[in-house]
Amino acid sequence: MKDAIPRIVVAGTDSGVGKTSVTLGLVRALRRRGLEVQPYKVGPDYLDPTYLQRAAPRQCYNLDTWMMGEEYVRRLFARTAAGADIALLEGVMGMYDGWSVDDSRGSTAHMAQLLGAPVLLVVNAHGMARSLGAVVKGYADFEPDGKIAGVIANRCGSRGHADILGRVLNRGDLPPLMGGIARGDMPELPHRHLGLVTADEETLDADVLDSLGNATEAAVDVDAVVEAAHRAQSFSVCPGDGSRAAGEVARIGIAQDLAFHFYYPDNLEALERIGCRVVPFSPVEDAELPDGLDALYFGGGYPEEYAEELSANEDMRHEVREFCESGRPVYAECGGLMYLSRALQDREGNEYPMVGVLPVEARMLPELRSLGYVEVRLREDTLWGAEGSTLRGHEFHYSEMSADPTRHDGWEQVYEASSARGSPRDSSGYQRANVLASYVHLHFASCPRATSHFASLCSNTGRRL
Repeated sequence: MKDAIPRIVVAGTDSGVGKTSVTLGLVRALRRRGLEVQPYKVGPDYLDPTYLQRAAPRQCYNLDTWMMGEEYVRRLFARTAAGADIALLEGVMGMYDGWSVDDSRGSTAHMAQLLGAPVLLVVNAHGMARSLGAVVKGYADFEPDGKIAGVIANRCGSRGHADILGRVLNRGDLPPLMGGIARGDMPELPHRHLGLVTADEETLDADVLDSLGNATEAAVDVDAVVEAAHRAQSFSVCPGDGSRAAGEVARIGIAQDLAFHFYYPDNLEALERIGCRVVPFSPVEDAELPDGLDALYFGGGYPEEYAEELSANEDMRHEVREFCESGRPVYAECGGLMYLSRALQDREGNEYPMVGVLPVEARMLPELRSLGYVEVRLREDTLWGAEGSTLRGHEFHYSEMSADPTRHDGWEQVYEASSARGSPRDSSGYQRANVLASYVHLHFASCPRATSHFASLCSNTGRRL
């Protein structure tokens, strides 16, 4: 199978140059032209996709070669881009920044090469004139396969400044300037300690999207961007098993609200394809769990921002605790781990009782506690597979556990973790009977054996560890 949908990657010289704003502006401008836009985010980030999804509006998917593998990325792109007129991929960090320091593996450049997509390079042009040529030449020539179709000069001083930058690139026989956005023309997007706050009706309303679109229409040659996207190269992809299970094998309750919403959408879709019904519920607002659940899945999010509400919902905490004691599978990652703990301590030292299944407290820290890719080898049979199996994921959190859960009867450390470069990490999954909690956000959709194993344990016929 070949895929030929027009596509372009929005890369940056480094983090903070405005990739998200430029991508959002392009999405809005393309939508005004009547085009169906499929958005993607390169890397493991959960927050930027919420903005792209609201702007499109189509489900935004993460594309990550380290967590997912190259063939899975190609298949995911081909499947999810179907029906769209154009695909926009927002890059991660700087164009060549990935998990390897020896080559571009895991980087935005790697993704562009893998999908045959031209690159639109965003540069912070504040205070630059002819130096822009040196920057662009460096990025264009750094790797032989770097196909930069055009440049967006962000934070220009004026229209005259943008004209100068265009002449610099033209005289240097470099990729053309496709846009020069004046400083202050793009509205600021709100931030929190993990980066952008999650997009919702308040943080990204129609007025903000219109402002982003207006700034893009005024300063960017959108037609040239579209033409570049049409020059993307077709690539072959091995068709995966897209069939769906004939019947429902299990009902999995998924915590989804303002406190818990960090999920890779293809993870949930993979569960649905093999017969699991995903049933959302809110630990913040609901008084009880949905009926007939076979398992619970608590993803990450911002439980620290809603600690008081989570703690005050005693009925839900009691229901979750009883569910954990029932023998049915319960999986919690990052924010979910914090919710299952005895208590959550915020940055001001306030402590809020939580579910009380995990025999430790979770406490917020003023500094980042852990960041990076994680590969886990299962030291015991777990919800995700047999001893010796491996899965990959990502970790990013500002909290820590107050103690080692394995000091308490029944709790075992079941993950042997390492970084993308192979060095040991202290990330550990903790399991007691049917409950598994970890700080690692796993991408299990790219590991079908793990997904099937979990679904089997969730079903009435296979519930044994």
